Amino acid sequence: MNITLKALGALLTYPTGELRAALPEIAGVLEGERALRRSDKLALHALVDELLAGEPLEIEERYVELFDRGRHTSLNLFEHVHGDSRERGPAMVDLKQTYERAGFMVASSELPDYLPMLLEFLSTRPAAEVREMLCDCAHILRALGEALRDRDSRYAAVFAALLTMAGEAGFAAGKRVAPVPERSLDEEWMDAEVVFGPGAARECGAAAGAAAGAGAQPVHFMPRTQ
Repeated sequence: MNITLKALGALLTYPTGELRAALPEIAGVLEGERALRRSDKLALHALVDELLAGEPLEIEERYVELFDRGRHTSLNLFEHVHGDSRERGPAMVDLKQTYERAGFMVASSELPDYLPMLLEFLSTRPAAEVREMLCDCAHILRALGEALRDRDSRYAAVFAALLTMAGEAGFAAGKRVAPVPERSLDEEWMDAEVVFGPGAARECGAAAGAAAGAGAQPVHFMPRTQ
């Protein structure tokens, strides 16, 4: 499972020449993952094929359009919960401290809640902790995946695979009739506190269990309320 998380995270990074060169190896890792359904693997292979076959500039422009413009498909998870509210800063600090307590040092310029970075971290953690953290952010992963699916993006396959590995329900059926306003993710989760991190109390899917990690502590963050 751990190397699969690393492979899925790599697929969500900017499609450099280095990443494209590694795509055959990534595809092999995904094909060998027993936790994924055949439908997940087929969709992931379609994404890999698209990245391999496409013109580099076109692939890069499509990536920027999807993930770097607008909040609705941002790969920074706290963007979908805190937005620009003051709670976002402390949540970042808590998550970074969770990494550091586990011996995972952030060397990238990306923020700690950047999904590929979180998946890189989880690739170093025990299976129970991995499932727990994926369950804690499953609602964000599902919303991101559905938004990408509604844009006919094959990147949605990565989010479907993560939900499968968490033992969580997949995407809702069908496409949205109209685009969802940018604030919709914040508004959808205004009513309840979200606990995101190892040690969270809620039961997730069919695979809930205590985290087994090196002194890691849960990260709490509240949905935006304004």
